[in-house]
Amino acid sequence: MNTYDRRNKIIDLVNQNGSVMVADLSSSFDVSEVTIRSDLGLLEQKGALTRFHGGAAKRDASPADQVALPQDEMVLEERYLQASDPKKRIAQAAAGLVKPGDTVILDSGSTTMLLAEELVKSGDITVITNNLPAAFVLSENPDITLVVCGGTLRHKTRSLHGNITEYALQGIVANLMFVGADGLDAATGITTFNEGYSISGIMAAAAQRVVVVTDSTKFGRRGYNLVLPIEKIDTIITDKDIRDEALQALRQTSAELMLV
Repeated sequence: MNTYDRRNKIIDLVNQNGSVMVADLSSSFDVSEVTIRSDLGLLEQKGALTRFHGGAAKRDASPADQVALPQDEMVLEERYLQASDPKKRIAQAAAGLVKPGDTVILDSGSTTMLLAEELVKSGDITVITNNLPAAFVLSENPDITLVVCGGTLRHKTRSLHGNITEYALQGIVANLMFVGADGLDAATGITTFNEGYSISGIMAAAAQRVVVVTDSTKFGRRGYNLVLPIEKIDTIITDKDIRDEALQALRQTSAELMLV
């Protein structure tokens, strides 16, 4: 059962039973509890259900209908489970650039995680990533060749970084590299306030085409760490809410601009 079918089945079970438990769903679908929690988080964002510790319920279910569980139940970081409609459109547009036979490098981030949700529906592609939540999603499609870079875990983003990660990318040649952005402007490029950004430059150097996937709220922000200069960016996919000033500045660069 693919990701799309499994999530539809989860919605059916919630509607039929009123509530479902993560452990039960994990056993029924023969996938990890991490995968089920990711499913429930995305379904909650779409308004299909309401999550509680260890499970989920119908949105109109009363608290009495929900099963009480210990309050220390661990869940994936919400950053990866939430995405607005613009991010979803951006991910869909990005997936449209990927052709059968392509090798794709996927950087960390919430929008690239959503892109993984789109790519898992495909087949006959190779995906190289340091993004652990994305790797969990992509691992469910046996027709995708998945390469997960090793390295040191950065807990905030659930991604791998460091010398081991960089070494894993030596000799790699990819058709596309997808990267998110904490901040982006036409004069500088992608910047961040976070550590662990050097891997993005190595990924970009291995790809024939570098594609930035970011929502319009990131334009105008500027961190003190330069991730990728604007000259290294081939395509930018963002939403139509981008401010006119930022839009006009980007049109003066060599990067292709896709508005969704």
